[in-house]
Amino acid sequence: MHLSRSQINFLLDALLLVNFTLLMATAVIVRFVFPPGPDAAGWYLWGYNYQQWSTFQFGVIATLALGILVHLMLHWSWVCGILVTQFTRNKRAKMDEGTQTIVGVGLLIVLLNVVGGAIAIAALTIRSSN
Repeated sequence: MHLSRSQINFLLDALLLVNFTLLMATAVIVRFVFPPGPDAAGWYLWGYNYQQWSTFQFGVIATLALGILVHLMLHWSWVCGILVTQFTRNKRAKMDEGTQTIVGVGLLIVLLNVVGGAIAIAALTIRSSN
């Protein structure tokens, strides 16, 4: 079965909508259904405890992030085209595919370093209240 580019985009967008809805539902469950923090020990919802729900929520977030990344990859030439026309004086300017790839990889490297740096700072500065 061969899917057109439009069908692939529609399917991905539908999956992102389902994933986002699932994320909202799990976030509300973790935040408002369970008692806060340590008070959630011993509480179960549909056979799963707070930690399991929290782990599931992280999985949903990771899946959503992957879906958004794929979505951006499928639309990257459009994104680059908009950026070039908005930020250059030449409204007919175009970015070749090689340059688009370099810009995309560079942006991904920057974003991963920012997130990694924030996680490293958090890991180095976390403290116990004891």
